[in-house]
Amino acid sequence: MSQSSSTFSHQPNYVPTMTLAMAQQRAKFIGDIRQFFTSRQVLEVQTPLLSQAGNTDTFLQSVAAHVTYQDRPRTYYLHTSPEFAMKRLLASWQVPIYQICPVFRDNEIGVRHNIEFTMLEWYQPNYSLDDMAGELNELLTALYGHPMVMSHYRYVDAFMDFVGIHPLTASLSALQAVAEDRGLIGFDFNDADDSEANRRQNWLDLLFSHAVEPNLGHDLPTLIIEYPPATAALAKTALDKEGNTIAKRFELYINGIEIANAYDELADGPALRARFEQDNQLRHRHGLPKMPIDEHLIAASDDLIPCSGIAVGVDRLLMVITGAKTLEEVIAFPSGQA
Repeated sequence: MSQSSSTFSHQPNYVPTMTLAMAQQRAKFIGDIRQFFTSRQVLEVQTPLLSQAGNTDTFLQSVAAHVTYQDRPRTYYLHTSPEFAMKRLLASWQVPIYQICPVFRDNEIGVRHNIEFTMLEWYQPNYSLDDMAGELNELLTALYGHPMVMSHYRYVDAFMDFVGIHPLTASLSALQAVAEDRGLIGFDFNDADDSEANRRQNWLDLLFSHAVEPNLGHDLPTLIIEYPPATAALAKTALDKEGNTIAKRFELYINGIEIANAYDELADGPALRARFEQDNQLRHRHGLPKMPIDEHLIAASDDLIPCSGIAVGVDRLLMVITGAKTLEEVIAFPSGQA
């Protein structure tokens, strides 16, 4: 039984899972984030939670909302991230922006997951990924209250250290064999109708989540850099020092928990459209509904100046800073009690 459920099992069913003391810590925590960006003249913005477009990512399921617009029924979607709308602002205004807002991802419930959670997202014009990593380090220093040091760990190196196989060059059969050797059975990612890149990435994701992630960020907050190209999403791609194509993005891990995800943002409307259409094809093969593509984002992308952006899970970061064991301890009402 989790700490929160045992603590509150004798309480009336209306009580929050978060204590008053944690609520006070959370309020200060969010205030400190705002002060951090205010001191750097980063503009706080607010974008709609509802959108006519949805996230095409196969593994992020949008929450649909049935609305009436101009007397006609329409399906909108609660955003999985404010990314699309914020990029439209960035293309228009070309100034640093940030947002703290609720985001929604269907069917995500667990110790570290909730359908609704809080995200901090910010964009910096003319920032490289190294610049963004530096600013993330400054934010962590401000929130922890003492100087922080982050380690940088290539995805390839982490995979080889904890799995023992090169993730970008290993064959599909080798990846599957390693997974089965580690007891990861009952998975079948070898659909002949799927592309080899997608099949490879499914095995890589499985191995990374089970064999690599739990080991990350225990001594120092750790940035995993140079991800496989199939994970690029809205990030640029490049060549690593061995000549392999990689995604220009990083993720932050603390105590084995994914905290943040950053991109060197792709500003290419046709390329983004091709990625979204490919996502929808993959969704169709997996029996998932195709998602409406955000035409506003496509139009804005060609006017997007060079920039990097990052999304931070506010609840998860508060968990690791306070030592909480579950998300329930740092939010008032999880989805099951909302």
